[in-house]
Amino acid sequence: MKKNIFKKRSKINAPVEEVFKWHARPGAIERLSPPWDPLEIISRTGGINVGAEVKMKLKAGPVPIKWHARHVDYQENILFKDIQVKGPFSKWIHTHRFEDLDRTECILEDSIEYALPFHPLGNAVMESFVEKKLKQIFTYRHSTTIADIAVHQLRKQQGPLKILISGASGLLGSTLIPFLRTGGHHLLQLVRRPPNREKGEIRWDPANKRLDLDDTDTIDAVIHLSGENIGEGHWSPEKKKRIIDSRVRSTRLIAETISQMKCPPKVFLCASAIGYYGHRGNILVDESDTAGNDFISNVCRMWEESTDAAVQAGIRTAFLRIGIVLSPRGGALGKLLLPFTLGIGGKIATGRQYMSWISIDDTIGAIHHALFDEKISGPVNLVSPNPATNNELTQKLAKVLFRPAYFTVPKLAIETFFGEMGRETILSSTRVRPSVLTETGYSFRHPDLEGALRHLLGKT
Repeated sequence: MKKNIFKKRSKINAPVEEVFKWHARPGAIERLSPPWDPLEIISRTGGINVGAEVKMKLKAGPVPIKWHARHVDYQENILFKDIQVKGPFSKWIHTHRFEDLDRTECILEDSIEYALPFHPLGNAVMESFVEKKLKQIFTYRHSTTIADIAVHQLRKQQGPLKILISGASGLLGSTLIPFLRTGGHHLLQLVRRPPNREKGEIRWDPANKRLDLDDTDTIDAVIHLSGENIGEGHWSPEKKKRIIDSRVRSTRLIAETISQMKCPPKVFLCASAIGYYGHRGNILVDESDTAGNDFISNVCRMWEESTDAAVQAGIRTAFLRIGIVLSPRGGALGKLLLPFTLGIGGKIATGRQYMSWISIDDTIGAIHHALFDEKISGPVNLVSPNPATNNELTQKLAKVLFRPAYFTVPKLAIETFFGEMGRETILSSTRVRPSVLTETGYSFRHPDLEGALRHLLGKT
């Protein structure tokens, strides 16, 4: 059996104790999972101490792989080690080492000793592929670790916080929660089913004005992300009603409930969307601009107005006008990946319509920034400082994937198949500037579109 060794070392500008704690907290596995090959936790016991186990399902290409790992060594602030109990390798020993440089810096080293199956044929066919894959994955993991820890260190003196969040199972919520947990924050999640109190779940039913908050409990912040998916299906009258009700009712319920608490939270972050501005062509807009006059604009306006009870109660309230969030796990990029990977991608209509995008990491980073920066209230645009046209997005994605993009989806086809929804989401042009974020000093991880796509798709 041929033994292979892979190592990745990085310097992190944080004390070794903080870096070790980050890895030991719930959410670290999810934060370290590459978005292009996401993992699903089947079960887990313990954290990273000896005897802890985790069973996962990994998406490595088209075929899911089950992985059972067990932790076999633990030395606080020095190392922890896990081995493969069951999985695709003949042998897998992963040692996470931490070297203290001084009180402000340390070295993180991931060392993997592995053997491929079907030796010697396995080595001949797979060795180069596996080495390339490990380099890709751990480049992502280390860059994410470095960036996340830097952000949490910056706000360390202001936390940890107890945060109530809705929309936890969505694309944004499922990314934000692990990020906040690895920062040491305590999360409470709103659910519509019978809650599991041990997991910090709280029952709510916006349609029946029910929110089971204990008035004696202290909550530092509320992040409200839930709402009916706008980008799926035709906008029938029933669909439009669900879109409005899912936002207005839920937001009003939360705002009224927290405003009446004995100790209200200090901050309420409510999701909205750049659809607030409507179709603007090439005009560059920011938070000072007024609402558009189409359906989405009206939805966003009513959505934001539904926070009034919290605003009147003196709770710092911000409307997160979120742009097109880029993640291969879902949303616009998730839908584009298959046709572009197959070489049949292309621009939509003229391709001149602006798509104000933001990477998933900057989305959660901007939310974290708004959570702590007391100067932020009212509207805040969550978009990159460099909006792109649909044609620019098409060309950059094709370049990153090394695929052609010669096709054009006709405007008539969008209007025929998607109707009003297509006109207001796919064909609409909204060129948005993140003035509040830049003026309050938010530092974007991925301000450049090509750089963001390479990071998200593992093409660095």
